[in-house]
Amino acid sequence: RNNPRAFQQLFILFTQHAALLESLQQNRHASTQNRSSEETEASEIRSENHRAEEDRSSDSAKTYTKDQVDAVKRIKQCKNYYEILGVQKDASDDDLKKAYRKLALKFHPDKNHAPAATEAFKAIGNAYAVLSNPEKRRQYDQYGQVRGSASRHSHANADFQPDITPEDLFNMFFGGGFPSSNVHMYSNGRTRFSQQRERREPRGGGLALFVQLMPILILVIVSALSQMMVTNPPYSLTFTPSAGHTQKRLTETLRVPYYVSERFSQEYSGMSLRKVERNVEDDYVSALRNNCWREKQQKEGLLYRARYFGDSDLYHRAQRMDTPSCSRLSEMQCSVHG
Repeated sequence: RNNPRAFQQLFILFTQHAALLESLQQNRHASTQNRSSEETEASEIRSENHRAEEDRSSDSAKTYTKDQVDAVKRIKQCKNYYEILGVQKDASDDDLKKAYRKLALKFHPDKNHAPAATEAFKAIGNAYAVLSNPEKRRQYDQYGQVRGSASRHSHANADFQPDITPEDLFNMFFGGGFPSSNVHMYSNGRTRFSQQRERREPRGGGLALFVQLMPILILVIVSALSQMMVTNPPYSLTFTPSAGHTQKRLTETLRVPYYVSERFSQEYSGMSLRKVERNVEDDYVSALRNNCWREKQQKEGLLYRARYFGDSDLYHRAQRMDTPSCSRLSEMQCSVHG
């Protein structure tokens, strides 16, 4: 299907990459005429290496016990999420919360400096985030048992990744009791290494530079051609005029609002319309379940903090906290089942 907008985007992308190629060639010409800039760059690299060595020496000065090392090894050897948390497969929500609170405090990188403690902490957070979500737990029980160790969970359980990071989950329970400096230091170190590597890359000639950019140009062409052949989805759960979804409709069964294009009524009717509305309701209910889970976890975390610190004001405020997604989900279930 001819799409003028797609051709216009393709022309803009080609113009941008031509400008990028010209800019890179100009930068190369300027750098070859200025030797002092290379000396300054080498000095910066030496300074970065010196700071990196100081960071590594600071990390190595942190102490840890043999029990902490053994505990990290136990987590890495676990074969499934239940084993990581140390609970049975029929564990209740309270059992999962108790196990997570105990392990999260024990393995947080700012408290446990043993090697691979950060990976163990992430594995604990991922395990709780999946098992505490009823839908994800059901899917995990059916498909997600792992044959390898917990250190390979990120590859073996790609379909069961949580919707929240381990640090955010910890802060939800404990109110950000640790500054999570280890993660930031690691990220900065990795960024610093990337910057050094980029600085040390040799500069090629104009033809070599063009050859290096050729895969990017091919990728742009393929992406633009694929956009020309892909049509926009027939609906959106939010008002998105840029995508052409400007007409509001309600599903017949659950009365879920969604937005469609002006030609929707002409293109969808009968069975095709009912299929679209089923997809709308499935997406809407799935989003409600995820939001409800987040709201419950946040409320439970505040209640736990209030009880732990004896804060009556925080306890009453947590009790009054609304969970609108859960309320809406209950209303829809009542309307379906009567």
